[in-house]
Amino acid sequence: MNSSLTNPEFREENTSVPDVSRLSRWLHDNVEGFRPPLSVAQIAGGQSNPTFRLTAGSGDYILRRRPIGNVLPSAHAVEREFRVLSALAQTDVPVPQVYGLCTNDGVIGSTFFVMAFVPGRIFWDARLPELTSKERAAIFDSMNEVVAKIHSLDPDSVGLNDFGRKGAYLERQIARWSKQHRASETTPNPAMDRLIGWLETHSPPEGDTRLVHGDYRLDNLIIHPTEPRVAAVLDWELSTLGDPIADFAYHAMNWRIAPELFRGLAGIHYAALGIPDEETYLLTYLARTGRTRPKHWEFYIVLSLFRIAAILQGIAKRSSDGTASNADAAEVGAKAVPISNLAWQLAQTVDQ
Repeated sequence: MNSSLTNPEFREENTSVPDVSRLSRWLHDNVEGFRPPLSVAQIAGGQSNPTFRLTAGSGDYILRRRPIGNVLPSAHAVEREFRVLSALAQTDVPVPQVYGLCTNDGVIGSTFFVMAFVPGRIFWDARLPELTSKERAAIFDSMNEVVAKIHSLDPDSVGLNDFGRKGAYLERQIARWSKQHRASETTPNPAMDRLIGWLETHSPPEGDTRLVHGDYRLDNLIIHPTEPRVAAVLDWELSTLGDPIADFAYHAMNWRIAPELFRGLAGIHYAALGIPDEETYLLTYLARTGRTRPKHWEFYIVLSLFRIAAILQGIAKRSSDGTASNADAAEVGAKAVPISNLAWQLAQTVDQ
């Protein structure tokens, strides 16, 4: 798979591409300005909600739908994605425009929404090998600026005051991902079992409540086609109200994961590449948001590694069940065990 996509790669999957005629009728009735003819192609690379590029007489669109078949409770919440994207349209957080939400499974087999196609690049390798040192520095600064904007928003001011429960976010995250891990476990994983107990007894006091993305990372961002800046933030299915430091730590855990393990940055030559080290990146974010350095930063990193391990285990489960939306799901899901081991190793150093 290419690490930089000026135009997204597509693959045709006859078993998963929506019925064009029914979808075209829905678009005609619900998306202002839509004109046929319509063609549909699945976008390669996603492991969660299947995503499609719609090419019509009126232009290009993107469709995100809930996977068909049995999925874990509360996962793949495309309705929440649609709501948060609608709310953020009135802010300076860069997001695609949304056009319509369909909760009638009779149209294409599952709930979906349609949004604008945003031209740009998606990078899968966080080291950005195709770019210059100056471009890398600018993209990392733009990523930092955008996540700071998200965490600086007042949820009440954009109509998201009831988008999630306020308070006990860390407790709920530990409970949620513990439940998700157990529901999707395909092989014994002692590290995850130990982490569940460790997290429950080491949770620090929480700070303020803000909108959190839940999965903010480079490959969930569209980078402008020619400029080194974020053009749109994608994949909001895990967004809610919660602890912004936990959300930022999930983004920053990249600095703890080796590139060969899972798209990480650990061990690279930061200065030579123009990429800030973890401490510099954290301090930049704190300056932008007016927050002080968290006393329990390592806990947040352990929680983040635990979360990604649980998510990857969910991908492994979907692969074994035959409901995964990507052909490499088994390979990706297999990363759950080494990442959980990494989290447990870090947790043991925090105890010392």
